[in-house]
Amino acid sequence: MKPFYEKYSIKIFHGDARKIAPAVGLVDFIFTDPPFGHNNNNGDLIARREAALGKGKPGKARPIKNDGGKQANNLALWLFEFAAQNLRCCCCCCCCCGGGGPDPQFARWSLWMDQHLDFKQMVVWDKGKIGMGWHYRRSYETILVGQKGKGKTAWFDESHKIENIIRPGDYGIRKIIPQKNDHPTPKPVELAEHFIKLHTKPGDTVLDPFMGGGSTALACARTGRKFIGIELEARWCKLAVKRLQDLK
Repeated sequence: MKPFYEKYSIKIFHGDARKIAPAVGLVDFIFTDPPFGHNNNNGDLIARREAALGKGKPGKARPIKNDGGKQANNLALWLFEFAAQNLRCCCCCCCCCGGGGPDPQFARWSLWMDQHLDFKQMVVWDKGKIGMGWHYRRSYETILVGQKGKGKTAWFDESHKIENIIRPGDYGIRKIIPQKNDHPTPKPVELAEHFIKLHTKPGDTVLDPFMGGGSTALACARTGRKFIGIELEARWCKLAVKRLQDLK
């Protein structure tokens, strides 16, 4: 399949990851942020955030495809099975996941991951004060880490100081309030960069099968890794390409 974009060591494909990813071959690392199944930005508080805070008119809804509960769960199940088949031995899959309730998604996805990979850790990303919601407002997300095989993990940090909590500002990671032209659930480039540096070395190949606005692509470009990204919606492929072209 012809890439939507290809330059140097970066490849982006437009389409369904379940159809495209099996053809990419073995990879050294997966970092991805699949839909959580929350129907985000489908006329909900994310789309109305500025108005809800008294800072302007409601933003235009930008719903995410496959963001219904059943659809998102099916994608997660596919991801973990795919990772077990297409990661090199002892390499890792880092999957962003929701935090808190009322749906204990992180617990369910962790168990699913462990059916196909060796579940290694759940990392808590503390996003700082006051998140979305009402009671017990969401101020964190999780990153689930699973390894293919039982051998020595692909791990390239020598500081022995890496914790399973990322606190506000650690490694330059800060939450993003999406603007109207952004992907509605963007991740900081530094978040992907943190895990990429832990689990890969320069020249390794990183796959993001749910690429969104391209944060993982930028992280790979900045750290000298090869990148393969797949995104279902052309508008986010275009956004990722623009961000890469603007990268200095």
